[in-house]
Amino acid sequence: MSTVIRYKDIFNTTINGVLVTDASGKLTHINRQAEKILGFSARRHIGCYISDLLPLTGPQVMACIENGVPNLGHLIKGKVVDLVLFITLFTSGGRVRGAMCTFQEMGQFETSAQKLESYQRLNRELAAVFDASSDGLWVCDHHGMVININKASARLNGIKADKIIGRNIADLVASGLFDRSVTLEVIETRRQVSIMQFVKRTNRYLLATGTPVFDDQGQLHIVVVNERDMTQLNVIRDELEQTQMVTEKIRDELAELRMLERKDPAIIAESKEMRQVLTVALKLARLDASNIMILGESGTGKGLMARYIHQNSIRAKHPFIPINCAALPESLLEAELFGYERGAFTGAREQGKVGLFELAHEGTLFLDEIGDLPLPLQAKLLKYLDDHEIVRLGGLKPRHIDCTVIAATNQDIEGQVKRRLFREDLFYRLNAFTIQIPPLRTRPEDIFELIRHYMAQYSRTYRTRGKLMPETLERLQGYAFPGNVRELKNLIKRAVVMGESEMLDGFLERSLEAARTTAASSSGSSPAGQRLADEVNAFEREILKRAIQQCRTTRELSKALGVSQPTVVRKMKKYKLSF
Repeated sequence: MSTVIRYKDIFNTTINGVLVTDASGKLTHINRQAEKILGFSARRHIGCYISDLLPLTGPQVMACIENGVPNLGHLIKGKVVDLVLFITLFTSGGRVRGAMCTFQEMGQFETSAQKLESYQRLNRELAAVFDASSDGLWVCDHHGMVININKASARLNGIKADKIIGRNIADLVASGLFDRSVTLEVIETRRQVSIMQFVKRTNRYLLATGTPVFDDQGQLHIVVVNERDMTQLNVIRDELEQTQMVTEKIRDELAELRMLERKDPAIIAESKEMRQVLTVALKLARLDASNIMILGESGTGKGLMARYIHQNSIRAKHPFIPINCAALPESLLEAELFGYERGAFTGAREQGKVGLFELAHEGTLFLDEIGDLPLPLQAKLLKYLDDHEIVRLGGLKPRHIDCTVIAATNQDIEGQVKRRLFREDLFYRLNAFTIQIPPLRTRPEDIFELIRHYMAQYSRTYRTRGKLMPETLERLQGYAFPGNVRELKNLIKRAVVMGESEMLDGFLERSLEAARTTAASSSGSSPAGQRLADEVNAFEREILKRAIQQCRTTRELSKALGVSQPTVVRKMKKYKLSF
């Protein structure tokens, strides 16, 4: 069998219809596709004139032969089929020897043209999308050779496309364009990879995501890389974090202010000093801090402060267990604190007893008068603070206890440490946070509010009505109250209950005079035994007198002394001074 491809085979295999004529317009060749489209038979129609067979196409062919000019892409609309003609000429020695007419059905031509146009349109759209993307785009082949990059990528990396296309990614990394390449990792792992790149030229951080594209045989064909600028996002994130921190701080401060402004019937805080104490207490409560030491003179309200911390903490729904370390004998104190097992000692309850530490689990244990805690118990308390475990008397099994420990004392606890009456290690354990409650004599602003509060409270309790003159209130504010709030509270209570009339001034005047007499007799009548409050008042009066000589108004006076104007007016009235 012959394997030679003949021209006749090529002529009959082409998908276009082909008619060939001589110079007179007589048909000399007709291929199979022409027979199919026109319904002709080569055997019957060769030798016929083309104008006789095709009245629309024949004249076009003859015109080209006569004029010697080909006609390309001419449309013929026939009764049966529409054709697109391409008429070319055979010439020799300057003379036309014949013509070849190739044609295609209009439907097929339009389909081919539409495909070509759609591909062109699709390419234009893809190119537009590629360059219009705000994200950087890279296309590399399976060897890492750069095929194309878009404008955004050129801008983000500080490069020009014509300098990069055709180069290998490995060379770009080696040149220091960026610190690492996602393309190389995709080629190695054959899966999608995301990394953070740093571009030295533009000082930008880019989030690069490389995606592999495989061909029909499952081989890696290209790698498409998407780059997103994270530099501004990082700046926004940092700014957002800063804003959130400021917001949190403001929210915390507002919460503290709301809690400070909330009328707590137990604690009166109008003075600056006392409000600062409450601010510290609230912060410790919100942070669930433990090992808090509350210091202050007797009667300043250390127990109330401990309960205030508990009520404003996350443990408020759990028990608040107070114990006065000075009120129980040493033999019972250990059993009360740590509990005991059945039969631990003579007289012990048969079923044993739960200690105060266990009762305070998840709540707060308040150790009042901690300075009176015996040394043996101090060691056991220190062990709990270290391990958060206690062992009942007569028991072997340790029990884990989670509670906030607050201690309080009116003694010089540091002096006790120096005299070895209080363990130094326990002192530093309990003294992680210190709250110093100022004595009442240093915060006269609170005295007025305390008087008003307790008068209202006891008037409701005992169904009486009591009133005070402003002069009496000033005398009460000038009194030292050595017993602090406890003394003031009892003084008002006695006045409300024992007062003979609605005006309580007389009773309070007599009570104050008796208190001063008692204090003077206990301290002696000599100048050396003069009451501290009287010496302070005399010194205060002398300071006011000197300042009045240099100032003209109470406003100037308050500014010079660093106190409020109402305080200046009250002090001047108290000491009967004027400009």
